[in-house]
Amino acid sequence: MSDRKDLSGKFIKVSEPEPHVLLVELSRGPVNAFHEPFWREFGRVFDDISNDPSVRAVVLASSLPKLFSGGLDFGGLSSLGTFDKDPGRKALQIREHIAQFQDSIAAPERCPVPVIAAIHGVAYGLAIDIMSACDVRYAAENARFSVKEVDIGLAADIGTLARLPKITGNQSFVRELAFTGRDFSAAEALQMGLISKIVAGSRDQVVAAALQTAKLIASKSPIAVLGTKRVLLHARDNTVQSNLEYVATWNSAMLQSSDTPSALKGAMEKKSATFPNLGKPPTAKL
Repeated sequence: MSDRKDLSGKFIKVSEPEPHVLLVELSRGPVNAFHEPFWREFGRVFDDISNDPSVRAVVLASSLPKLFSGGLDFGGLSSLGTFDKDPGRKALQIREHIAQFQDSIAAPERCPVPVIAAIHGVAYGLAIDIMSACDVRYAAENARFSVKEVDIGLAADIGTLARLPKITGNQSFVRELAFTGRDFSAAEALQMGLISKIVAGSRDQVVAAALQTAKLIASKSPIAVLGTKRVLLHARDNTVQSNLEYVATWNSAMLQSSDTPSALKGAMEKKSATFPNLGKPPTAKL
């Protein structure tokens, strides 16, 4: 495992445990509570990863042995008192602040390579926003979740309410959790479709499982994986016909890549194909 100090920050550690695979670890003790410097660094780290053409898969985890994240650092809410006293101007400033927060937490979603969340212990509030912006979600059997914002007088506004209904397809379950703020288990998270796997054990075991999947993804054509992520994101927010037109246009270019004949040759010869790194990948939103 090699450190990637060029990508790490004060609150986030980045390492490369496998070729082309990054492990991004939230590392702000004692509970990975997010204040403004933390969430801005989170967005910056993922945007920097997006511009590294050697990266093909990312695992997002916590370096803390007992939990993933306690959510929002309530002390950070005091900054709202520094905004303009005029209600209209204050509202505009708060709205811009929220939009910047949303943009930072959405960074895993706009990252061109798959991001796998490996969750253990507590994952409350903002942790659900973060998970929802990832592509794949694994949880240790000891994971506990909560859409906690209602308990502090807020409607969740950083992505949970926008993404979770589309991830799970269960409006009733999502609304129950968002209205009550109650804890739910890894088993319930699997039942509702928030996660795709429960891993026996805690942090080390779920991170190992996520890294194994990331290693497999990294062995595939990076052109194919990048395209698959983009087409799936487009499909989520558009009609079937619109998505068919989108992927036809996308593949009219990407089928000209050398990755396709390399993959076909490898399949016919029953050998693992090797693929060159991407060029500097796009980071623009769809």
